Amino acid sequence: MAKVIIGIHGLGNKPPKELLEKWWKKAILEGFNKLALPVPEFKFELVYWADLVYRYPENPEITDKKDPYFLEEPYTPSPAEEATKITNHSWRKKILQFIEKELEKVFLNEDLSLNYADVSDAIMYKYFMELEMYYGASNEQITLKQKTRNRLLQLIEKHKFDDLMILSHSMGTIIAYDVLQFELKNKSIHTFVTMGSPLGLPFIRAKIAKEIKTTGIQLKIATPECVTKSWINFADLEDKIALNFDLNNDFTSNSKGIQVADYEIKNDYSVNGIKNPHKIYGYLRSKEFIEQLQLFLSEKKELSIRNIVKDIRKIGHQIKYSTRLKQRI
Repeated sequence: MAKVIIGIHGLGNKPPKELLEKWWKKAILEGFNKLALPVPEFKFELVYWADLVYRYPENPEITDKKDPYFLEEPYTPSPAEEATKITNHSWRKKILQFIEKELEKVFLNEDLSLNYADVSDAIMYKYFMELEMYYGASNEQITLKQKTRNRLLQLIEKHKFDDLMILSHSMGTIIAYDVLQFELKNKSIHTFVTMGSPLGLPFIRAKIAKEIKTTGIQLKIATPECVTKSWINFADLEDKIALNFDLNNDFTSNSKGIQVADYEIKNDYSVNGIKNPHKIYGYLRSKEFIEQLQLFLSEKKELSIRNIVKDIRKIGHQIKYSTRLKQRI
């Protein structure tokens, strides 16, 4: 059983899949090197969905900043050490928590239905095109939701006999949560990681609650049942997308007692002296994430009769699948 990391990117256009996947891995390796840690073996695959929204990817060879496909924020190594020190944000944290409570009072009812839905939809339409498309009602928009979810589902199915870490960023955290919550029944996800996540925002939680109601089950916004080990959430307090930075008080534990563990990090990404505390590369090489990733990669499977039986069954399924595939060929 291999350790496999499945990543899913967030909002906005992206460079080509191969390059973006390479940069995600490069940022992770940089994080290990910064901590002087050996890099355990692991597989990494990226769920790429920018092509469902944008006609062409961002092009690193374009130098004209006015070109719509100019790549404004490529992967760049960490800045000087002093620039990565975590700032004391105690006052900022209190302000953000106050804003969170006030937003909930205004927009969210006790049954998690949404007040002023037209206002929130207008905000999504103006600032977050992909979110508006994802939650929209037209056939084209419904297709976007299905296609993004299906791409993640296909990779999970591909690695169904492996230990999986679902590593999601920005809007990718919404897609990943929806898949784990609504699409997976008899599968196990070892670790769910969210970075720079908008999941705690009232209008996102209301959308989740609305879909939960359609399933006919008891309303409960919680850690997805398929998560077996941990859900870890990382946020830089200056990340404007992760305005509601602490998800622990917004999502209850699942039946296994697994609840969100929130980590505040310093996202050190900058390009040409301009910081972006939401950028994925800074999250991936952060000390806090690398330490959690090392725990996942170095964890040895408990040797027990139950696990041995499970492995035998999985091997049997693999043999049957291979036999059927050969027969078809």
